[in-house]
Amino acid sequence: QVQLVESGGGSVQAGGSLTLSCTASESVFTIGSAAWFRQAPGKERERVAQITLGGTTRYADSVKGRFTISRDNSKTTLYLQMNNLEPGDTGVYFCNADLAKTALRLRDLWGQGTQVTVSS
Repeated sequence: QVQLVESGGGSVQAGGSLTLSCTASESVFTIGSAAWFRQAPGKERERVAQITLGGTTRYADSVKGRFTISRDNSKTTLYLQMNNLEPGDTGVYFCNADLAKTALRLRDLWGQGTQVTVSS
């Protein structure tokens, strides 16, 4: 079963940076429309950034200007570059994506999540 695998989480001080990555467990799959979500303790999961198949990006107001979502040129890796991190950015970050391999389409897959902790 194909899965999304996130990496890059960790603990940083406020003002620091982290880059999250997300790839398919089978590297032959390419990433189409995708998004990063986060879930803080006691809060609902929220979408922080999304990218369409054509590359259009959108961001939550709380991260606009600080976070950047992107895919590599081969479209096998999804990134979330997070700069000027704030304690309010603390949470588990999940990638969500549609995958493709030739004519096969897998939609709305989720990763297992990676923890991001920002201390003041």
